[in-house]
Amino acid sequence: MTTLRIATRSSQLARWQANRIADLLRNGQEIEVELVFISTQGDEHRDVPIHSLGGIGVFVKEVQQAVIDQRADIAVHSAKDLPSTTATGLILAAIPERADVRDVLIGSRLDDIRDGGVVATGSVRRRTQLRALRPDLQFAELRGNIDTRIQRAKDFDAIVLAAAGLDRLGRAETIAQRLDVDAMMPQVGQGALAVECRSDDSATIERLLKIDNVKHHRCVDAERAFLAGIGGGCDAPVGAYATMHGDEFSLDAIIANTSGVIHRVHTTGNEPAVVGSAAATTLLRFAGAT
Repeated sequence: MTTLRIATRSSQLARWQANRIADLLRNGQEIEVELVFISTQGDEHRDVPIHSLGGIGVFVKEVQQAVIDQRADIAVHSAKDLPSTTATGLILAAIPERADVRDVLIGSRLDDIRDGGVVATGSVRRRTQLRALRPDLQFAELRGNIDTRIQRAKDFDAIVLAAAGLDRLGRAETIAQRLDVDAMMPQVGQGALAVECRSDDSATIERLLKIDNVKHHRCVDAERAFLAGIGGGCDAPVGAYATMHGDEFSLDAIIANTSGVIHRVHTTGNEPAVVGSAAATTLLRFAGAT
């Protein structure tokens, strides 16, 4: 019987995600699974804001390296943590499912937060969009695992988290409000699970293809194409969400300029890369505008 080693972070949510992939792989396949726990830069510097550590990628690089070094066979991530470009030697082989893509408020609904209230979130994307909805709000940093953040909600008027993690860990009862994507555009890949393996490991790729959800995968591909088109040198707040209707993709995306003004675009088409790139091309000219 084949044993697959899954590289994953050791947080409660990361364990849930890795075990979910393990269960999917075991279903109908003669596979044993072993979890290989990896500490990342983001885990080791919990007192430093994510954007100060470099933003996207701080929770995945060490996990990916374990697969590249053959200490593990596959890596499981939250797709929103992945950089737009797949690491050399790896392939994004499967995106098996996608949960609720929305962000949520814990502690209070948006309209019920007092004037000048403090909302805790380390995400520049979230802060920018909340400020556009409520210019009076103040913001504070928030790091830690989901339970730690929930416990800290009492210290602020509200905190912001992703719905998917709360739903997966059975913490949905803590949610005061799920924010519609029209008001709060999610991060690229939010809600999706992503599974990588070595690009030359054909046997593992074949096994992972059996748990891939093609529709979800292609939608995330469109969002990642948008992020790639924006480019690693752009530190402006961005967000994107793609859906698929028949053979056509529909992608909504945002970027904020240096004054915090949010620009939006809607693109459609039949190829994920084309749809994502078109959205990036349209929005890039706004990135440095004042």
